[in-house]
Order: sequence, then structure tokens, then C-alpha cells
Amino acid sequence: MSYTTGILLFDQLEELDAIGPWEVFTMAANVRGSGKVVTISEHGDLVKCAKGLRIQSDYSFGEAPALDVILVPGGMGTRTEVNNKVVIDWIAKVAPGCIWVTSVCTGSMLLIESGVARGKRVTTHWAFVDTLRERGGAATVVDDMRFVRDGNIVSSAGVSAGIDMSLWIIGQTDSPAFAREVQKRIEYYPAPPYTSDV
Repeated sequence: MSYTTGILLFDQLEELDAIGPWEVFTMAANVRGSGKVVTISEHGDLVKCAKGLRIQSDYSFGEAPALDVILVPGGMGTRTEVNNKVVIDWIAKVAPGCIWVTSVCTGSMLLIESGVARGKRVTTHWAFVDTLRERGGAATVVDDMRFVRDGNIVSSAGVSAGIDMSLWIIGQTDSPAFAREVQKRIEYYPAPPYTSDV
């Protein structure tokens, strides 16, 4: 089956929140031989990320194709976008047509603000858990988990956790065996060098 995954872009998004899942979903499309991944921003223009990476959007909101999966990244830009009615309304409009609605890091705040994740279990970056709880809107803000599913809403913790979540999504849309093949193709076997004192 062919899936279209859309990654929302906005200024000051955290790079790996978008690029990690992009790598997973595009590798899956390449291996599967079908499907595509597109980037979408409000105006379809160049976006400057939190650490300076610049990404040219594929589409504006008005030009974007129908999506099967939407991914909302996090980063400092979410503090601005949560008050951007155009972005929030677009998420609210697009999400009901998606099989999976996902977020990385503080992107979960935008899902809650749009109403899509209101009353749902979500997670976010560990440093933002208390803030998200204080904002209200979610049934529960879970900490110490890489990603959390509530219905078709899947939110992940910070930065690299979006890769884990994306592989899980691939396991659901295709199969766990296929997700393991994608994981092998991208050589994603986390082994941090400083997990203990030496």
C-alpha cells in the first residue's frame, strides 16, 4: 500500500525531530517501492531550524496533498506556533483524514492546542513534561517513555525518540518484520558511548 507522510515545518523546529522520522519514512518508501514523504509549511517557503539548518518546504498548506500520516516536530518554534491560528487550524483540519497523527517532543503541545490530542495520553521532551501538564488539555502527560499511543495519536519524547516512534508506525502500516528491515537499512542500533563512567 502507498502512504503519504507529511512533516510539518516551521521556523525554529528541532532538526532531528523532523529529519529522524524523515529518514525512517523515506527509507521505508524506498524499500517498499511505494509511498512518499513530503514537507509542508504555512507558506511553502524556506524554514530555518533551531540550530541553523535550512529546509525548503515541498508544499504550502493550500497546496499539500492528502496525507495518511502527519508528523508535527517540536523545538523552540512550537512556543510561537501554538499561538499561530493558521497552523493550529491546519492541523485540526488535516488530522481527521490521517491514519496516524504523530508528534515529536513539544510538537504534542500543537496537537493538544488543535484539539486533536485533547483528552489523550501524550508525551514530550523530559524538560517540557511539567510545562505541558500545567498547560492542561491532555488526559495524561507521560514521562520516561520513548513514545505513547492513544488511539491513532502517537506522541514521542524528545529528538531521537521520533526515530523509535516512526519505526513503530512502519511496523503498524506494514509489518514488524518490515520495520526491522528499515531499521537495519538505516543502521539504527543505539549504543551511546558514555552510558557509564569508565
